[in-house]
Amino acid sequence: MTAAGIDVCKASLDLAVDGQPGVAGFANNRAGITKLVKRLQALKTTRIVVEATGGYEEPLLEACCDAGLWIARVNPPQARAFANATGELAKTDDIDSRILALMARLFADRLRPYVAPPLWQRELRDWLRRRGQVVVLLQAQKQQAAMAPASVRKLAARTIAALVRELAAIEKTMKDLLNEHATPALRSSKGLGPVFQATMLALLPELGHLDRRQIAKLTGVAPMNRDSGQGQGKRRIRGGRAPVRVALYMATLSAVRWDPTMKAHYQQLRARGKLGKVALVACMRKLLTIMNAMIKTGQPWQAHLTQKN
Repeated sequence: MTAAGIDVCKASLDLAVDGQPGVAGFANNRAGITKLVKRLQALKTTRIVVEATGGYEEPLLEACCDAGLWIARVNPPQARAFANATGELAKTDDIDSRILALMARLFADRLRPYVAPPLWQRELRDWLRRRGQVVVLLQAQKQQAAMAPASVRKLAARTIAALVRELAAIEKTMKDLLNEHATPALRSSKGLGPVFQATMLALLPELGHLDRRQIAKLTGVAPMNRDSGQGQGKRRIRGGRAPVRVALYMATLSAVRWDPTMKAHYQQLRARGKLGKVALVACMRKLLTIMNAMIKTGQPWQAHLTQKN
């Protein structure tokens, strides 16, 4: 087995192959990624591990998947904990790539291979990120205009109007993509708006491909045990994808108000003495489970609410 680790930076990619000396550097752009993929194919690499780097790793992941290469993405705390366990306390790009290569060789069977989303979901992800940028700009312009003199407010109004038009165009494009590609069961769900649907499908492409426990853990809403000996610690949620969890939280706040079944589930948990936040996280997990099942089976919302999740 040929195992490789790739340390990802904004501008560069450092490739280390387990058992081979030296680290090869590539540019983190289209041309550099193409050269890196060809190098991996020439080496007949069977296992590749990269570290999550705020999205800078996604073009590489998708290029490797498109080329038929096995590649997995790990969280930075996982990689750092593994490095510490091997006794490697120093941290450089070269060391990181070598640690990832060792991880690929020893733990590849325990890692979940990355599966590239279809092209429409990649496009949806890009539009969603652009929407987030426009929303931030729009909020900043409105705040500045509120405290500015009249002459400045007049200029700011033009910028605000342009941003509002761009936001409307982006949301229309996102809605069109959802109408064309998303499962009808999801689109017909009352209360799950297009922005929420886009967030879940674009930032959690594994939705519908994992079981309920795996998807909850990946999102960061699965309770984790902290027991030792006879002591039982509190179950806590941790890790996961923060943007997805935020969107799920906001959707659940709405669901426990308008949906009778979700509302009854929340009230039942509160009646059993659960804290408000604990009950809400449980409802988040239930909503996520329902969405996962809807995409997997194609059954509509109400059909899953009547089932035990």
